[in-house]
Amino acid sequence: MNEGSPSSSSSKVVSLPELLRIRKAMAEAGKRVVFTNGCFDVLHRGHVDLLRAAREFGDALVVGVNDDASMRRLKGERRPLVPAEDRGEILAALEMVDRVVFFSEDDPGALIDALVPDVLVKGADYALDEIVGRDTVERAGGRVERVTLTPRKSTRGLIELVLERFANSPQVRASETPKGDR
Repeated sequence: MNEGSPSSSSSKVVSLPELLRIRKAMAEAGKRVVFTNGCFDVLHRGHVDLLRAAREFGDALVVGVNDDASMRRLKGERRPLVPAEDRGEILAALEMVDRVVFFSEDDPGALIDALVPDVLVKGADYALDEIVGRDTVERAGGRVERVTLTPRKSTRGLIELVLERFANSPQVRASETPKGDR
């Protein structure tokens, strides 16, 4: 997505109107736009592998990210661990991600209906008939791709590991945190 070539990760985080303007220019240039989405609460290897695979299906990768309120509804009151603004910046810093857009609904259906990507990518843990936006993409002549997930790499697994490892550790105040652990 060279349109407005981002010089910093923040310029990759766009509003829906801006994304639609960029999408139009991409379509006019014959470029294929790939879309995937998720919460991306604690970025890990599984996310990076999915994003790399998704980017291979087209010329530009757009990542839809659940905002904080949406994530709380989906994952519970203890989430997100990382606020939306930070999650967006982290994703935007990845070279394979061309644009990041937030959505406030529980699923990306309305966003996909507006964007109409050429390729919609989800993890293979979703059955084809469970993929939100599939009808929109296929009706427009696009396709849906399911990507095999990296085994044993998940946000829930990472959170459980941290809890297990630190459950019986004495709590350390932030001011006592060793340098490098901040």
